[in-house]
Amino acid sequence: MYRNSRGHPGTVLAAVAVAQFAVALDLSVVNVALPAVRGALGFAPLGLSWVVHAYALTLGGFLLLGGRAADLFGRRRLFVLGLAVFGLCSLAGGLAQAPWQLIAARAGQGLGAAAAAPAALAMLTTTFAEGPRRVRALGVWSGVNAAGGALGVLVGGLLTEYAGWRWVMLVNLPIVAVALALVPAGGVPADARPARRDRLDVLGAVLATCGVGLLVLGVVRTDAEGWGAPVTWVMLVAGAALLAAFVRAEGRTSAPLLRLGLLRGRWVAGANVLVFLSTAGQFAAFYFVSLYMQQVLGMGAAATGAAFVPFSVSLVAGTLVATRITSARTPRTSLVPGALLAAAGLAWFAFISPDGGFLTDVLGPCLVTGFGVGLVIAPVVAAATTGVAPHEAGMASGLMNSSRQLGGCLGLAVLATLAQHRTGTATGPTALNDGYALGLAVAAALFVLAAVVAMGVLPGRPAATPGPRSEPTAETEAERTAKNRTEAPQR
Repeated sequence: MYRNSRGHPGTVLAAVAVAQFAVALDLSVVNVALPAVRGALGFAPLGLSWVVHAYALTLGGFLLLGGRAADLFGRRRLFVLGLAVFGLCSLAGGLAQAPWQLIAARAGQGLGAAAAAPAALAMLTTTFAEGPRRVRALGVWSGVNAAGGALGVLVGGLLTEYAGWRWVMLVNLPIVAVALALVPAGGVPADARPARRDRLDVLGAVLATCGVGLLVLGVVRTDAEGWGAPVTWVMLVAGAALLAAFVRAEGRTSAPLLRLGLLRGRWVAGANVLVFLSTAGQFAAFYFVSLYMQQVLGMGAAATGAAFVPFSVSLVAGTLVATRITSARTPRTSLVPGALLAAAGLAWFAFISPDGGFLTDVLGPCLVTGFGVGLVIAPVVAAATTGVAPHEAGMASGLMNSSRQLGGCLGLAVLATLAQHRTGTATGPTALNDGYALGLAVAAALFVLAAVVAMGVLPGRPAATPGPRSEPTAETEAERTAKNRTEAPQR
């Protein structure tokens, strides 16, 4: 039985899927348009990267806060607010006349996505009870999320070449309009008024947002500053220190932004490690294969985008198979072979040649990698929300989305640095090919490590489903001890 009987599950799933497609699309849709954006708005070479980084920075920094705010103030409310901000900032970006205006719009898009994405996933996990129905719903969510990221390259290339770069931003408007139209259509229920509302953990929110933000900023700026620059290490160390302070603060508050006990569960902890590793490998694979086709094979932007279509089709097929497997068994049953298959595909990619072609060097590895990734992305989301109580669904969703964003940023930055080190100062196709091949080989190793984590950490049996809880509370260890002492004489 669905946990939320006031909403129509199919409409909830449709609204969430459409919104997630827009969020995922914007992670890659602007990349192909960057040269056109630079020419139109007069960006400096280093400033152009902030068109990408501004979105990643605000999205990664505010995901935990967005997830907890959804639990406290209403998932539908945060979902609608986040989508509205995302759509308005997309319009502002499409109308931008100066570099700072586009960068500010991209930052606003990230902020809106950080509110909408965890609220959307929390809506799914509270609408569909644990079991086959939730697995199928999360399979759709995961497939749409991955397809949005993969198709972003194609959409960005086609729009830039045939409609102009501004449509890379404006394309979000009809997508957001469809998602918002589904909300009041009788399918997405209004937020229930809680019996008691915990206060928002302001200190935890500041520490987590600033800590994650500094880590993301330090990582994404390595393309300009380098890993050896003092400013890079200052940001990374400061970010790590703030996150350590966040962990300490969360253990002492009665209403934490992230309840540390959530991480003691093998499902949640193991799934978040898997999300981090697999996203790092997946983002890096997109990056290197795209550059290989453009810089080595000489393919245009639209042709490069079209070349990712087989990957998207294979990924959706893998997601469908994973959904059927996970519905009957546990997520680990699909995660281990999926991670190993993705690793095999990326290892095959590592044999790319400067004299190769799409049919000989890209198509086969693309199909294998896409199917393997599809076997991973749906079950890992199901695992990350297994055993989570309904009142903490937003918290778990924000944590998983943060792991995804950090994995993508950190993995791409580290692997790009390794590839650049292999390439050196050379700019010819052979040198570039060698660097991309190394990056793809390391991405394959990340998926092998993900398979090891799945076998060693995730349980082999499904977790017990927690019952609903009408009044969300979170006791600290001190509170539990005091209550036990009070109750002891009565026993």
